[in-house]
Order: sequence, then structure tokens, then C-alpha cells
Amino acid sequence: MGIGAGIFLLAVGGILAFGVSDRLSGVDLTVVGYILMGAGALGLVLVMLLNGQRTRSSHTTVVEERRDPRDPRY
Repeated sequence: MGIGAGIFLLAVGGILAFGVSDRLSGVDLTVVGYILMGAGALGLVLVMLLNGQRTRSSHTTVVEERRDPRDPRY
């Protein structure tokens, strides 16, 4: 899940939790909204943590060169 998906889940969850007052049989839309908001917040936190680890890591490249001392070009 990316940053956009996390923000989308937060927005849809907020709309369901605070903006919708309709009732469906067997479904509490307020609870569904809170669950979506929690999933979006958790997704944003995980994306930020993983991106932070990626920028702190360093990558090194090892180049190995072998020369023949008997070769006159070297």
C-alpha cells in the first residue's frame, strides 16, 4: 500500500465515521469507518518507516581488476 492508498482509506473512513448517518441492517458504518481509518493510518506509518529505511541504507560496489604483470601494456 502506498501513501495515496493510505490517505484514501483515511478519507473514506472519516466520511463513513463522521459524515454518514444512514443505517444498514447488520452493518454499523461508524465502526467500518473507524476500521478504515485505522488501516489507512497503519499503512501510512508502515510506508514512512520502510521509505526511511531505504534512504538510510548504503550500497557499495566492488570492482575487482586483475592484471597480468607479464603483459607489456601494463
